[in-house]
Amino acid sequence: MKSKSLLILAIALLMFPQIAQTLYSPALADIGQTFAVAPQQAAQTLSVYFLAFAFGVVVWGRMCDRIGLRPSMLAGLALYAGASVLALNARTFDALLMAQALAAFGAAVGSVVTQTLLRDRFKGAELAQVFSVMGIALAASPAIGLFTGASLVQAFGYRGVLVSLLLLSSALWLWCLRTLPETRPQNVTTPALLETLWRMLQDRDIWRATLLVALFNIALFSYYSLGPFMFQRLGLSAQWFGYSGVILALGSGLGAWLNKRLLRRGASGPQLIQLAGALMWIGASGVWLLEESALFVLPMLLVVLAFGLAIPNILGSALAHYGDRLGTAGALFGLLYYLLIGGGLMLAAWGQALGETLWLCGAFALLLALSARKPIV
Repeated sequence: MKSKSLLILAIALLMFPQIAQTLYSPALADIGQTFAVAPQQAAQTLSVYFLAFAFGVVVWGRMCDRIGLRPSMLAGLALYAGASVLALNARTFDALLMAQALAAFGAAVGSVVTQTLLRDRFKGAELAQVFSVMGIALAASPAIGLFTGASLVQAFGYRGVLVSLLLLSSALWLWCLRTLPETRPQNVTTPALLETLWRMLQDRDIWRATLLVALFNIALFSYYSLGPFMFQRLGLSAQWFGYSGVILALGSGLGAWLNKRLLRRGASGPQLIQLAGALMWIGASGVWLLEESALFVLPMLLVVLAFGLAIPNILGSALAHYGDRLGTAGALFGLLYYLLIGGGLMLAAWGQALGETLWLCGAFALLLALSARKPIV
């Protein structure tokens, strides 16, 4: 498979989990009304999503080393499609949560397997550039997800979102069946899971990268989980929440584009992560001050810009010392940060305080970035 075709497929697969999640966000208010649950309970669907996603990352990453990337990807996408069918037939909120957890477990394949594929094919500076391109593509995910999700909810309720997710996962399955290559080396020894985990737990750079990925994601996805209810309190419809995704995508895209330009000009990854931490803290302070007005979306632009600037640099270098076990190391790395994301979003859903959540994420991310005395590799 040619590199250009592979990158297009990889972009689609890497975007899938984020599109699936952001498409679901505008449906939270409708889910709360349909199943007669409070906003705190409805927002917990995203927490459940990330916790199940974390365990899915481990399983699919491990399967990459055992059976290969191609069969793992096909199995995960098939599982997601099946879970979407179960969600469509859910009659209680608990049943919907269980179906959402199963879907998240399957969706994890799009993250860990695709990242493993890219790390198999590209190395060093080339890999950092590839992740920068991925960052630009991922910037479009919130716009696609929020705007499309809001339109579907407006017309068909939350079930319209579930049907679209079923169709999307089925289309990706067929695309992978036809074109996805196998990049796993032949005759490799599957590394020991616990040995790799112990090695990573003793790695300070892994912990720093894990915490940074978690903080930037908690900041971004707390908006998706709390935003619908903030717009509702301000008397604005779900459609306006969808429009905000288009605005925020511009900020995220600008961050990814700026990252690519600055890398070409010789900026280092740690420098860009420090810049991103500062921008997120400044933007978070603005959201906190303006959260009683729809104008809070404007400083939120700085938060998503910081996300687009930081994440490619963290992901592109985090596993540089684990080249002999990328699937397993990627799985464990993902487990660590997705567990933190899930826990953070549970706290955010409980507190229903977007400004404070963003401010804490920004402050801790900036402190972590400034504490790095060498590249996160």
